[in-house]
Amino acid sequence: MKVYRKYVLLVAWMVLTTVEAFSQSGKANQAVFHHATYVGEDQVYLDNPLGADEFYNPILQGCYPDPSITRKGDDYFMVASSFAMFPGVPIFHSKDLVNWTQIGHVLDRKSQLKVSDAGIAFGIFAPDIKYNPFNDTFYMITTQFAGGIGNMVVKTKDPFQGWSDPIQLKFDGIDPGIFFDEDGKAYVVHNDAPDRGKERYSGHRVIKIWEYDLDKDQVVEGTDKIIVDGGVDPSKNPIWIEAPHIYKKNGAYYLMCAEGGTGDNHSEVIFKSDHPMGTYIPAPSNPILTQRYFGRRSNRVDWAGHADLVLGPDGKYYGVFLGIRPNEKNRVNTGRETFILPVDWSGEWPVFENGLVPLEPKLKMPAGISENKTGQEGFFPNGNFTYTEDFKSERLDFRWIGLRGPREDFMKTTKNGVQITPFPVNIKEVKPTSTLFYRQQHKHFSFTATLDYQPRSERDLAGMVCLQSEAFHYVFGVTKVGDDYLLVLERTEAEGNGRNRKVNSTIIASTQVDLFKPITLQVKATSDDYQFGYATAGGELKNLGGVVSGDILSTNVAGGFTGTLIGLYATSANDILPGNP
Repeated sequence: MKVYRKYVLLVAWMVLTTVEAFSQSGKANQAVFHHATYVGEDQVYLDNPLGADEFYNPILQGCYPDPSITRKGDDYFMVASSFAMFPGVPIFHSKDLVNWTQIGHVLDRKSQLKVSDAGIAFGIFAPDIKYNPFNDTFYMITTQFAGGIGNMVVKTKDPFQGWSDPIQLKFDGIDPGIFFDEDGKAYVVHNDAPDRGKERYSGHRVIKIWEYDLDKDQVVEGTDKIIVDGGVDPSKNPIWIEAPHIYKKNGAYYLMCAEGGTGDNHSEVIFKSDHPMGTYIPAPSNPILTQRYFGRRSNRVDWAGHADLVLGPDGKYYGVFLGIRPNEKNRVNTGRETFILPVDWSGEWPVFENGLVPLEPKLKMPAGISENKTGQEGFFPNGNFTYTEDFKSERLDFRWIGLRGPREDFMKTTKNGVQITPFPVNIKEVKPTSTLFYRQQHKHFSFTATLDYQPRSERDLAGMVCLQSEAFHYVFGVTKVGDDYLLVLERTEAEGNGRNRKVNSTIIASTQVDLFKPITLQVKATSDDYQFGYATAGGELKNLGGVVSGDILSTNVAGGFTGTLIGLYATSANDILPGNP
């Protein structure tokens, strides 16, 4: 009997030991980030402190391009492009055009957003949000370059409560906008290619209009008409007329579009008609907004355009639009941001106030608005700020996003921080990645996080990624080689295009580290100079890899339309294989 009891106890001990080992092994494959802190400190804000009646421009810093805005009563809602980010189309709410709260995302379900195999510069382009008072419904119309969807519309009675699944629209082209007339009729306008055989030059585009059936939620077949062919002055071969919006004022219809391409020549132009279907006549003083004339300058804002108008709380019109703030090497790492300006529409034609001179970093608040609460009481911050996240809230802040798939598929918040279960997907792949991203919002910033993680093999890695795209990024993380834990810094960049494109990765540096206590990781940038640092066991931060260039984190080098994303990254498909240092 004693032998039997010993045997039973031995078996029980072996089972418990095996379960514990399995449990520890499972834990080792989880990456737990205890907290993250983002600090932005740009000189422009130090040099331009706010007065009591002022607020900063841009109102949304970082990658929030192609803004569109609408109003219902005293409530303003604004959206921006999100490409392959998941959830898609961030949506903001305000009562005064100064203080904004992110209330969620329009496209937050897999049934709405099918970007799992989309490159980062694909997915959702140029959303347009409009409120229809005739059926008390909000519409968001956009182009989804993924999932075989194309142009689509979603609807809601209440933007705080979520949106419908997409309704695919039966027309080609991009940048659709929707307009609701005073008689209850609806129209859709969009950018398209010229009729077959009529393209005159590269970049030649047209604006089309359709009648829209509100009962069927579909354009009316056969009603399409070209209302702008090329742009304001066809004799000058204008390029990329796009992002159209129609407004009605004093019985006339105004068509506002971007022209010149979303780069150095970007601008906003306006046309007028006595009927929504045209004929549209351009204003004699176009463009009504641009920054293309001014060259390099201090606190430079450029590429202004892709605008939308709304009547403000003071009875004056305002326009939101995209712009960029390049760093000292003329590189665009923060991406296209959302700006706002008052619009003078006291005469026949609207004009952005001070939109044809170099833009200033701050504005007067609308008349009657007395409080600037940005960064307080849940309002979105701008200017210089510090944002700290301990990941202990039940609901993760909306600023944290995934890429090509939902955050919830790979992460959960715990009492110790956010736990990421790594996918067998490398950051170089065009698949959903197990990465929580935060947008870079300043030229001068630091981003610091503490990681608790012990990789089991060289296939495991967790840490940070600074990403412009799947082919242009830095990875800064810990992996295992033999019995050693190594911290590695890798630079990835592509050369060539199409089938000739080649992606090259270079290990900048690596060092052996102790992971039996959490490791602190940091990336910081001073304009175009990026540095990666680490600290173990609560020690001082040490640099790894010296100063590296932010060139591959700019749209100038990487292309596309996004800004730099800073990610908390974990993978079980690591391919960074340094030798022992």
